[in-house]
Amino acid sequence: MDSARKGSDVAASAGPRDLLDASTDAAAVVDANGVVVGWTRGAEELLGYLAPEVVGGSVARLLAMPGDPVRVAGIAERCRAGMGWSGLIPVRHRDGRSIDVDLRVSASFRMGGDECFLISAREQRQQWRVGQSVLDGFLTRSPVGMAVMDAQLRYVWLNDTLERFGGVPREQRLGRRLSELLPGLQADTIEGLMRKVLATGVPVTDYEYVGWSWADPHRQHAYSTSFFPLVDADNSVTGVCYMVLDVTERWNARQLLSLVNEAGTRIGRTLDVMRTAQELADFAVPRFADFVVVDLLEPVLSAEGHGAWLTDAGLAPAKPVMRRAGMSSVREGCPEAVAGIGDKVDFLPPPHDVGLLIDGEPILIPVLDPSDDLWVSEQPARAASIREFGLHSLISVPMRARNTALGLATFVRSLNPVAFRADDVLLARELVARAALCVDNARRYTREHAAAVTLQRSLLPHALTGGTALEVASSYLPADAPGGVGGDWFDVIPLSGARVGLVVGDVVGHGITAAAAMGRLRTAVQTLADMEMPPDELLAHLDDLVLRLGEEESGGDAADRHMTTFLGATCLYAVYDPVTRRCTMARAGHPPPVVVAPDGHVHFPEPPAGPPLGLGGMAFEATEIELAENSLFGLYTNGLIEGADRDMERGMSRLGDVLSRPDPDLGALCTSAVQQLVPVPQPDDIALLLARTHALGADQVVSWDVPADPSAVADVRAGATRQVGAWGLGELAMTTELVVSELVTNAIRYAAPPIRLRLLRDSRLTCEVADASSTAPRLRHARSTDEGGRGLFLVAQLAHRWGARYTAGGKIIWAEQEIP
Repeated sequence: MDSARKGSDVAASAGPRDLLDASTDAAAVVDANGVVVGWTRGAEELLGYLAPEVVGGSVARLLAMPGDPVRVAGIAERCRAGMGWSGLIPVRHRDGRSIDVDLRVSASFRMGGDECFLISAREQRQQWRVGQSVLDGFLTRSPVGMAVMDAQLRYVWLNDTLERFGGVPREQRLGRRLSELLPGLQADTIEGLMRKVLATGVPVTDYEYVGWSWADPHRQHAYSTSFFPLVDADNSVTGVCYMVLDVTERWNARQLLSLVNEAGTRIGRTLDVMRTAQELADFAVPRFADFVVVDLLEPVLSAEGHGAWLTDAGLAPAKPVMRRAGMSSVREGCPEAVAGIGDKVDFLPPPHDVGLLIDGEPILIPVLDPSDDLWVSEQPARAASIREFGLHSLISVPMRARNTALGLATFVRSLNPVAFRADDVLLARELVARAALCVDNARRYTREHAAAVTLQRSLLPHALTGGTALEVASSYLPADAPGGVGGDWFDVIPLSGARVGLVVGDVVGHGITAAAAMGRLRTAVQTLADMEMPPDELLAHLDDLVLRLGEEESGGDAADRHMTTFLGATCLYAVYDPVTRRCTMARAGHPPPVVVAPDGHVHFPEPPAGPPLGLGGMAFEATEIELAENSLFGLYTNGLIEGADRDMERGMSRLGDVLSRPDPDLGALCTSAVQQLVPVPQPDDIALLLARTHALGADQVVSWDVPADPSAVADVRAGATRQVGAWGLGELAMTTELVVSELVTNAIRYAAPPIRLRLLRDSRLTCEVADASSTAPRLRHARSTDEGGRGLFLVAQLAHRWGARYTAGGKIIWAEQEIP
């Protein structure tokens, strides 16, 4: 037989009987006309026919049923192509009985010049029949639903599992199509897939869908379906087999994960407590429920509140005070609700009390009964709503985050006929847990934001005065960014000699940390300004302070550094002198000031920018400019000029355009400028400080050169007394005489010439003595036996305040008196 299987390699001289006589397998050789030309002893044993009875006759007489010429021709073509053929065929035994044999036809070969086919056969054994019965039992009772459809997609066979899945008896299915039994979109889609398999012969696997079945009409199930072509011996598609598996649990788990992930993108998109609550309600309807309400405890909605029920906080009130923060319904206008947004509510599903909020366990009421006595007595309005709108199932989930009770979210179904089940509680809990964390974050942010705004406003100046030198106005708007208010600040600081200091700054960052840092810097600027430091030196000392603050915080605990890290600041400090109309300024990484001349011309002086505060190691430079009478001098922070396009140059141009419009009311001009320039949304704080300059007239300033001779004191003292009288300040004549006498005497004795006395009258009377010495004066308390050393002590007692400031050529000792 082995040689017979080699086809064209068989020797032409070998006869068929020579090839097959030695074989014990049931085999035969048949020529192209269907005539048997070879027969083995195995074939004799299988069918009972001896070789002489078969060889030379037609093979068709051995078949138990008539042969199909078309099918035979197809098999021959397959064998000629080298593919062979196999199949289960009933054949006739010599004694007349039919035997099922597994028939195999090899590829064609040539023998003696004629085309032949080698056919082998094996009887279907008893073990295969046993295996077939086992297979039939497996297919019938498999946990996977199975069915066989014919070419017209009619049921020809199905197992018990599929009958149980669909709830349609077997006898009603056989001979009918799926669309006839279960009309609808899914049936049409499934039949479309089966037609595709019939047409292409390509299987479709793991098609998932959700639908209803007669077996469980009150709940949707998820199914995974696969479709395979049924192929006959000719490899022709004759029908479709499909397999169905109930994957509801897997589907629900996937849907839960998908919903929770989607909730993460749709709930908590802002740091607003009320909006977050409404986002939870909107998300759950109609995906999960038909009506949702979210009620939050009053402390949660209060900026000053600290939220309230902790698990270890002890007893709480029996009726918590809550307010409706969000609600949504499949019905327009939420007619089921008995309270509106912002209204007080005390809803807890009977018979539960406030312990529900403390324990945090969800409540599932699969079937609502509005006639229940507890509902009627405790929640009569809601019982009426249940009856009117057919609310039939409820889940209430306490909102908790970080061991704090925040409120209660309630989910209700009405139009959806499926009652809530235990597995729905898991999804409700996940949704509420995510929303609760967002609500708590919003609550914490609101509280911190309110604290930061309060702190910042308490640290900013409440009343600004520029004396007679400046008319000032300011405007400040805190940021509405998620990070909270920033650290912008401004100040107007009265200085000696009728001068005024103007400062504006911007601390990097937002929130309480930035507000606290701003307060420290503002205090430091006031202190350094009172020490009469010029702008460049003041910024240098301020830079050292910021560096020290950063070093202190970098050495603290890691958690503290995360909360309080101070990154730096920008600042501009200017000093205006109304006597000379000169303005000296220096800046540390801050935008330049804006100057509007009396004729409306706008320009931005460009003092050297200098590095931002906190970098260290670089010097700051001061610039001096002259300001005409009634000039407008403006200081601002970058939030005002960056705008929506983040272009500072264009923002400065817009600021100049706004300020160039004449307006006698400086406060109105300041407010108008901010309103026109503020970007929406406003990501940073905005501060604007405007000052209109005034000069002291010649009749308000008088000066004398003082010779370095003690005898000159009397003349200078007399001249000062006459000038005070000429100003109509006779009441200050005696104290002025003593102050002038002591300051001039000290300058003559201890300082170096040239010495000069100057009197200024604005809102105060100021006496200044300038000399060429840089030695600082020192106030000391003389002993009773000392003959001198009481000069500055007397000045300090007589003057409202006194001090010293240094100049390029020496120093100035000054003393101020209040004008009655």
